Amino acid sequence: DTEVLLAGLVLYGEAFIPRMEGMWAFALWDNLQKSVLISRDRTGKKPIFYTTEQGRFACASELPALNAIWGQRWEEDLNTTADYFRYGYPLPGYTFFKNVYELKPASSLKWSKSGGISESVYWQPIIEPFAGTYIQAQERLREVMDQSIERRLVSDVEVGSFLSGGIDSSIVSALASEKHGASQFKTFTIGFNESTYDERKFARLVASHIGVEHYEGVLDDWSPDTLKNLLLERVGQPFQDSSLLPTAEVSRVASEHVKVALSGDGADELFCGYQRYKARAILNTYQWVPAAARKSIRQWVGMLPEPDAHHSRSILKKMHLFMDVMDRRDAEEPYTAPVFFSNTVFFDIFPDLAALGHKYQAPWCSDLSVPDIKKMMLSDTFVYLPQDIHTKVDRASMAYSLETRAPFMDTQVVELALSLPLKYSFSWRQNKRILADTFGDLLPKDVWARRKQGFAVPLAGWFRGDLGNALEKMILNMDSTIPIERLGAMNLLVRHRSNDKDYGYRLWLLYVYLVWKEECGYL
Repeated sequence: DTEVLLAGLVLYGEAFIPRMEGMWAFALWDNLQKSVLISRDRTGKKPIFYTTEQGRFACASELPALNAIWGQRWEEDLNTTADYFRYGYPLPGYTFFKNVYELKPASSLKWSKSGGISESVYWQPIIEPFAGTYIQAQERLREVMDQSIERRLVSDVEVGSFLSGGIDSSIVSALASEKHGASQFKTFTIGFNESTYDERKFARLVASHIGVEHYEGVLDDWSPDTLKNLLLERVGQPFQDSSLLPTAEVSRVASEHVKVALSGDGADELFCGYQRYKARAILNTYQWVPAAARKSIRQWVGMLPEPDAHHSRSILKKMHLFMDVMDRRDAEEPYTAPVFFSNTVFFDIFPDLAALGHKYQAPWCSDLSVPDIKKMMLSDTFVYLPQDIHTKVDRASMAYSLETRAPFMDTQVVELALSLPLKYSFSWRQNKRILADTFGDLLPKDVWARRKQGFAVPLAGWFRGDLGNALEKMILNMDSTIPIERLGAMNLLVRHRSNDKDYGYRLWLLYVYLVWKEECGYL
């Protein structure tokens, strides 16, 4: 593939890039023009970071490598720190360091000592409304997914698949095993001893149904050193998504058997799979309920202790989460990505960061013809997906020299999904309606009927034990360089430990940042 890339660039120059399919991040040095060209794939599966100063330019696929090349300490960008405490990661294009950037997805950049930097976008998604019927949309979806899977099975090493037991990875595994030959195809999953977070029984059900060779691992405990290694040696900056840990573990399991693994990443964003879309639809109606009645409901739910169980298994947990969504709505307007705190709570814990942060203004935000939920899906596709999901999977898998390929990220699949009317995907009865109707014949009925869960980690229990003790010490030892209000952070931890509320994800946000501040050698 490297030889093909080089030949294409030599023959066609930058015009070759839009003809490419798949994932990439590359740098090409032109010895005649004394310039460098860097480029990144359309949806940001692969990363490339760069920095430039006084006629120097450096780029690398990981921040630790870039810092080693640059050879000097970096300064923290507090605007990105503010973004992190809102969203859990930097916004597209930025990093935690001043004058250090990540090339945005679907972009190329040229640099020369004489001409400086010029950046261009080589692809924008086609969002032309689909002209056919629902049946025709199903037929087209089956066709482009078949083609995508076939392309991603091309390899001179063995290819397997992640299989969580959810809809997306199950569809990918079923289609791949059909084309590959089920008896020789391998699938991999990870589980937890905490039953409400464990999905292994569904993964086994699918694996048995499609007839593949299935392997499992269990994340029953973890070491802070594991997180530090991933965070400091791979991600290189704070990254909130705690499912980085199980993703690394399932990558380790898979790497013992195959060199390439397919994943179901991207389907939730493209086909309306997240529960927050339904929550937004309910909230749009709930806003019409009289304020006094909403206040009473809020107080009543607040009096009920929030369980540690995964929200897919608990109505009470869903009620608490819905109230949180209500509280955070103002902080999510215009919607960029899910946020962790309401404006009021953010100011209480991060007063020095409240006025900071980068702006991300997507063209569809002001388009009145695009439905509210469709805008959320588009923002999740072009912000949350590359900044969170792709980052997590790439860094975790590459830590074990495992290549991951995402069939839902095929250009034809992406453009088809974005062209479909919202009603083809959004349904109160069935998550990702068109996926269920198109691929319903591939999987057991129990998989389609199950609640969406995701690759969640039981943080609530962790922070009521040793991890909470560790975080308390870190909060108490914070110095003036940490932009966190000690009293607000401790209040969050105390309420969590009292079983009053589940603040596990917010506490993990603090913990990861404080680990990074203690250990990072770039600052």
